[in-house]
Amino acid sequence: MRQDSTAALARALAHPRFEVVPLPGVEAQARHLPRGAKVTVTCSPTRGIDRTLRRAEQLAGQGLQVVPHISARLVVDTAHLKDIVQRLGALGLREIFVIGGDVTQPTGSFSSALDLLRALADVGHDLAQIGIAAYPERHPLVDDATLRRALAHKQPFASYMVTQICFAPEVIIHWLGGVRQQGIDLPVHIGVPGVLDSRQLLRISMKIGVGDSMRFLSKHTSLAARLLRPGHYAPDDLVARLAPYLDDPHYNIGGLHINTFNQVESTEKWRQQVLKCGDGRITPRAARHMLVDR
Repeated sequence: MRQDSTAALARALAHPRFEVVPLPGVEAQARHLPRGAKVTVTCSPTRGIDRTLRRAEQLAGQGLQVVPHISARLVVDTAHLKDIVQRLGALGLREIFVIGGDVTQPTGSFSSALDLLRALADVGHDLAQIGIAAYPERHPLVDDATLRRALAHKQPFASYMVTQICFAPEVIIHWLGGVRQQGIDLPVHIGVPGVLDSRQLLRISMKIGVGDSMRFLSKHTSLAARLLRPGHYAPDDLVARLAPYLDDPHYNIGGLHINTFNQVESTEKWRQQVLKCGDGRITPRAARHMLVDR
């Protein structure tokens, strides 16, 4: 890896975003993260926004910068949205990640992330940053053209976007080049998986709920395929192949968004090992020795 790419990867891994699921025990896992780390908390269709906000409050009390996911399809109406905004303010949370949500039928009057973003603008808020989701790979329910139009419409309301997990860096970069040509210039945080053990990930999937898990895996077919393989996965090759693009202003990559699936301890151990390995340098030989708890 070239020296400039090595430095770019080291910077990206020095301050990534970490995503966790609001399940019991997540607070203990989060203690493995450095104080002040940015942590996003997902929003489950079956557990709702309240569970996400309660976990966000607990994690913020541990000295973490917390970003709750707000699912549009779980917001009942404008009054409910105002209550959420007030609660965010009371908790001192000034950043959220707005998603449409995987509920088949909306709970109330918001059917998409764009609906909620527009309503947020109308009711007013003190949020400093709002993130939105982006899809480098084909969505099972929405065609690419519709996704790109939606991304363009959401751009005026957003501060950044985060890509869904994709294991093919060439697909990510090709997609990103396309949206830049389209005029979408939001900073992007590239979503990558952490260190995953197939058996542990399956257990987490069952805790989330079968319906939630199936909806998630239907959007991450490459991840689903990896669940069928025994052993561990670590994103060494993925981040190494993304490294040459991290500092390229054309792509405007804001950093890495690590989906931990609550396997925080192993993911954080991997990250620290990579940072110690030649200032973020990853080689195929080194990658084979950096899997934890093999």
